[in-house]
Amino acid sequence: MKKRVNKTVQPILSQSDRDALDMYFMHRNARDRVMFALGIYTGRRISDLVRLNVRDVAYVDRKGRLCIVERLTIHEQKTGKFADPLIHPKVRRILSKYLRQRRKHSESLGALLNEPLLKSRKARHDGQHRITKRHALRVLTNAARSCGLNYKIGTHSLRKTFGYIQHQNGTSIELIQRMLNHSSPEITMMHLDMIAEEHKLERIKRLLNAEVMIDVLSGLLVSKGIITEAELAEETAKVNVFALRSL
Repeated sequence: MKKRVNKTVQPILSQSDRDALDMYFMHRNARDRVMFALGIYTGRRISDLVRLNVRDVAYVDRKGRLCIVERLTIHEQKTGKFADPLIHPKVRRILSKYLRQRRKHSESLGALLNEPLLKSRKARHDGQHRITKRHALRVLTNAARSCGLNYKIGTHSLRKTFGYIQHQNGTSIELIQRMLNHSSPEITMMHLDMIAEEHKLERIKRLLNAEVMIDVLSGLLVSKGIITEAELAEETAKVNVFALRSL
């Protein structure tokens, strides 16, 4: 019997990592930036995001202008539930810029509204020109690698990141539960606890990597007579106490 491999992906906990990915997409692919932004700011599953059409995020007003909706309306493929997440102002700006580019290559506004939001240049086996979940995964893993992220990133990382950001911002567990359409607050809490544990393990890993470098540098300082072994031991003890308190 084959042993099941743990394929758990991690949320993008660091704001600097999220900024790096956003900059990567901004300079590389506007469509992928929309996917990334919608994922971390709405918490929707990638299976729902790839099914969106332009009309799900935009409409034409009375003056013939293309406007971004305030909320998404999504019928979740996995659960059958409906969700109406608010579209963050930053995501609205990203969508506006993206759709202005798309408008230049569309026959009309009406035609644009009926097109897939995350449009693929190639048709799928079913004839639809929209990206697949597999393609979305490849986009994210390539971006993470290019940005030097040394932890496992997948499409579900976006949903996990949304939950983490909401929790960090002080949003109640009950509200996060409704945002993510979980069946109970206990399930939401379990996911947040797992994220917190992953965060702690990542910090421990960074501390251990730093400790290796400190050992190398400390050895050089002692060998050069810059610091004595007694002084080194005393300073190391202080650093260890601070590190444990920061976990």
